[in-house]
Amino acid sequence: MNTTAVYQLPNRERKELIERERMRGRELHTDGFLRKAWSLPGQKANVGIWSARDADQLTEALQSLPIWPLITLEVTPLATHPLFADMAREGKD
Repeated sequence: MNTTAVYQLPNRERKELIERERMRGRELHTDGFLRKAWSLPGQKANVGIWSARDADQLTEALQSLPIWPLITLEVTPLATHPLFADMAREGKD
């Protein structure tokens, strides 16, 4: 998620937007959508692990972010690796 455009906003507007984003991010984390997030050092960008039942639910969650109109992002869907599918069947999840 590239957030460069957020930093082009006037200072006060940017601070208010980032605070609303922080609050919404915490809600999405509590609700199980945003599993983990990392900042990318030296960039105005981050990487997150999201969980959704399908692409529509993920889109809805992402569009609920206050910074949505200002970001560019790349989504890479993930599938369960066979090793972990086997472990889950064996009760080692």
